Amino acid sequence: MIIDVHSHAWNFPADFSDDFITQAGRARPGVKVDMSATYEAYRASAPEDTTTIVFGGKAKLSGLWVDDKTIAEYVARDAKRLIGFMSIDPTQEGWERELRVGHEELGLRGIKLLPMYAGFSPDDPKLEPLWQYAEKNGLPVLLHMGTTFIAQAPLAFTLPRLIEPVALKHPGVKIILAHLGHPYEGECIVTIRKHENVFADVSALHYRPWQLYNSLMLAQEYGVWHKLLFGTDFPFTTVNASIEGIRKLNDMLEGAKLPRLDVNQVEAMIHRDSLKLLGLTRT
Repeated sequence: MIIDVHSHAWNFPADFSDDFITQAGRARPGVKVDMSATYEAYRASAPEDTTTIVFGGKAKLSGLWVDDKTIAEYVARDAKRLIGFMSIDPTQEGWERELRVGHEELGLRGIKLLPMYAGFSPDDPKLEPLWQYAEKNGLPVLLHMGTTFIAQAPLAFTLPRLIEPVALKHPGVKIILAHLGHPYEGECIVTIRKHENVFADVSALHYRPWQLYNSLMLAQEYGVWHKLLFGTDFPFTTVNASIEGIRKLNDMLEGAKLPRLDVNQVEAMIHRDSLKLLGLTRT
């Protein structure tokens, strides 16, 4: 069983500004990423038993806007293996209505936030209705944390520590910090260690193997392997490539006296039942 907690669907290029597409060329230097994000491409690069959380994204500041109906339609293609999350940009009018529509009418089962891309802090008091709604309705919330290729997206809003006031006030909300907060992995790891309801995913990291090795070694030393969730960040990478990359991390240490990642913990992370941890069920 594989649970991918971090994948994307959208209409490319229609859901992006020209500026976003141009800047996205910095995402993986030397690699031309196909951002079309079709389900056929996803399934062709994932094991049959993969269950996937999928979302789009809303961030007017950065030039990204995926209608939640796009995600609902995508999920309907394979409802047994797909779980859809809505996206919210709380800097835009009508976001509270979109929150209710996404859950109550479209049947989406979680929330994706892009604080840095949209230009807001996750601990802003204006978001209190969102956190209350998520807690009341059992909706997990996944937040982009860490770096970006978009120049106008403020780094000040992407620090993992910003989620702490929310985690304390709303212990019933399952929160996922994406990408292990890179390059702020240490801050991310001490944050998830402190708060029972906060997790991190390891998406979009395997193609920076030295960085990921160090990050997972920090998780090992802090004793938080159990708080790490497998994810990909498709279409920027795939399930198969992510698993292969994670499993090969110890290989680059051959001939060195550096400590090794616990292979049993690596496999446990890859096969973790993240849905159970997040309070989600398969349909």
